[in-house]
Amino acid sequence: MSTAPSLPRTTTRVVLPGLVEPSGLQLVTGPVAAPGPGQLLVRVEATGISYAEQAMRKGRYAGQPAFPFTPGYDLVGRVVAVGPRAEPALVGQRVAVMTKTGAWAEHVVVEARDSVRVPDGVEPEEAETVVVNGVTAWQMLHRAARVRPGQTVLVFGANGGVGGILIQLAHHHGVRVVGAAAPRHHAALRAAGVEPVDYADPDLAARVRELAPGGVDAVFDNIGGPVTDTAWGLLAPGGTLVSYAIIAAVSGTGSLWTPFLTAIGQTVLRSALPNGKRATFYDLWSGHRLRPRRFRAHLEADLGHVLALLRDGVLTANIAARFPLADAARALELAESRTLNGKVVLVP
Repeated sequence: MSTAPSLPRTTTRVVLPGLVEPSGLQLVTGPVAAPGPGQLLVRVEATGISYAEQAMRKGRYAGQPAFPFTPGYDLVGRVVAVGPRAEPALVGQRVAVMTKTGAWAEHVVVEARDSVRVPDGVEPEEAETVVVNGVTAWQMLHRAARVRPGQTVLVFGANGGVGGILIQLAHHHGVRVVGAAAPRHHAALRAAGVEPVDYADPDLAARVRELAPGGVDAVFDNIGGPVTDTAWGLLAPGGTLVSYAIIAAVSGTGSLWTPFLTAIGQTVLRSALPNGKRATFYDLWSGHRLRPRRFRAHLEADLGHVLALLRDGVLTANIAARFPLADAARALELAESRTLNGKVVLVP
């Protein structure tokens, strides 16, 4: 194992012990783990709170691990040690890593294949805002929907972490954006060059038709349920519906698998209709196990593009609030308040 000097023996992490309120999060100190084959030990400089952790706290995230576990979907940090078959030159390098869980800690063992080098000149807290959110936004815009300059898109959750980056990427690509969000976020969206609509407006379809009489060329839907039906009807001929979450079901009760499988089935059926429209259910982790080389190639290319745009000032990191790792409970409470525009970042 290749290591940097003065590697600490202990580290602190946040533990989600079960179905608890944010105040029930625990801080645990234990030994620093050694990286195995193809793994890196990273000293975390920034991690963040996404909707995934909020759902996991309620036991409402499909495929989440059994309690207790450490949350944290992504991180940015310095490599302090590498295991066998990992590149020794990575020691000392800053990397951005997709983890799904485990990132809310001072030190984390990660898979090298899920890590991408962060360019010089990009601060860790800024980079953190565009790891999972940036990959998701880039791939939905350019790989799933294949939006072209001059087209118009409708973004649900426009004030969120993914939505905020998707808006910036779309504008950089010469794409017009209609953003669906609660009215309290409309002023910020207008300032960002977005034409806002109220996602809960009973006349939402009519409002969007006023802005885009011929329909929109792509819809990015993170709500699901009846909203997806509305979104499908708002597509222009040849348009694409990209569903990437089912917040309506996650926020409810009962089995998650029924609405999830229903959403997948409806996507397949919609794509089979002879009307020229397409529908897809975007999965960030698609191919991670079955096609690892392809997954890695896309991750390196797509996150690399996003980080370069951040470095060059094309993208702006939207940090809603910063908290030390020890205040993860307070940070999670604020993130769940739905009052923010941007991402809550944790700094160990």
